[in-house]
Order: sequence, then C-alpha cells, then structure tokens
Amino acid sequence: MNEAVSDDSLLGGRVRLRQSAEGYRVATDPVLLAAAVPAAPGDRVLDIGAGTGAAALCLASRIEGCIVTGLELDPALAALCRQNIEANGLGRTVDVIVGDLRAPPARLGPASFDHAMANPPWQPDEAGPPPRNRQRAKAHVEQGADLMHWVRFAATMVRRGGTLTTILTAERLDEHLGAYTAAGIGETAVVPLWSKDDGRPAHRVILRGRKDIRAPVSLLPGFVLHGSNDSYAPEIEHILRHGAALDFTWRRR
Repeated sequence: MNEAVSDDSLLGGRVRLRQSAEGYRVATDPVLLAAAVPAAPGDRVLDIGAGTGAAALCLASRIEGCIVTGLELDPALAALCRQNIEANGLGRTVDVIVGDLRAPPARLGPASFDHAMANPPWQPDEAGPPPRNRQRAKAHVEQGADLMHWVRFAATMVRRGGTLTTILTAERLDEHLGAYTAAGIGETAVVPLWSKDDGRPAHRVILRGRKDIRAPVSLLPGFVLHGSNDSYAPEIEHILRHGAALDFTWRRR
C-alpha cells in the first residue's frame, strides 16, 4: 500500500489500528456499529465492507470468542485489515476476505452467519462529485452497489432469526427501512444519533432487525454524542473508550 499510514487506537487503547493517514479515517461510526451487534461467544458475524477492520476488531474485543469474518472490496484495505488482526492477536477469531458483495466469494455460504453488520456508503452515485481521495470515495459513495444491494446481501448471509445491524445518515432513513422490509428483515429497531442537543435533526441512525421475523418497527430512545463542552456524553464515552455495548432497550439506567 503506497499511501502513508498512521498507528492509532480504539476503545481506550484496547484495539490497535493502522489506517490511511490521509484517506478515509475511522471515526465513531464503526465503533458504535460494533457496540450495537447482539453477538455472544461462539456466534459468527459478517462485517460487510470491513475496511481496515475497526468494527470487526471492536466487536471481537468486546465479545470474546465470537467469530468475525470481514468482506472487503479493496485489496489494499484488506491487507491493512490483516495487519491489524495480527497486531491485536485476533488471528484465531477474525478474518477478512477480498470480494464484491454483488458476486460473493464461494467461502461465504448463505445463511451461515448469526449476525451481519455494515456501515454502507452514505452518498448515492448521482448525489454529486465524489471525494478526490480514492479511499474516501469508496467509503462515502455507493459506486454501483446501492443500499438495497448491501441489505439483500446481508439478509442472504444471515440465518433465519439472525440480526442485521447498520449505521447510515438519518436523511436516508425511509430508504433504509424500505430496504430492510424488501429483504425480509423485520422487528427493526431504530436508534437516532444526535451530534449535540441543539435542536437540529439526528445526523445518523442505527438500525437493527431480524431475518424473517414479522414485527413492526420500533423507534427507540436515541443518543446525544457530545455535551455542551464538546466532550463525549458519559454513556457514549463508556462505549467508545471502554467497549460497552450500545443499549437497544426502551428503558435505560
């Protein structure tokens, strides 16, 4: 990989992460995504669009013994992901495969995972010019695989009753929910994420649903990420720094 890389960390230093110094860089989304997956030890999880492995590594760090397989289209990112897997000593439980979700590698069998998670590109092809940086463009712009492709692929890979968890911009919530319904994902819970408690709309949403389960959509209490002084809210700090799970319940302590 020719691009400069930096050595960073997640979960308060529990996860080491090498990533591009100038291209797409991990923020809070993959950490919150991993925190929302209801995996248990021994469960198999598919991370679609694994990138450098941030979500996969955070999940494997939080749930000891769960098996995470990443699918990544970009061979250079997959190579960095493998380095990160080894650097974190997770080679026995985390793996990454190079491949396209529109033509999945033979190693990925239908209905072979208990859970799937994804942070799909948020910008449709027709929305405007993509970022100049190649990695940022791939991370942000759909480029031939739209949201429906991502959700249908995930639904194919997950067993009946298994979960799909995704994070995306709130402005595409209706499309997001429509894709879940069309792919047979039901009992969907929606968690809004606000940057600040300043009256503006939520900027992200996390969705979690179950394959072949018919139940209405639930809108759960959301999370405000930052307080008035721009520091993370305590419950978000607990997730980002200490590897806590994101609470998908109506009532919270």
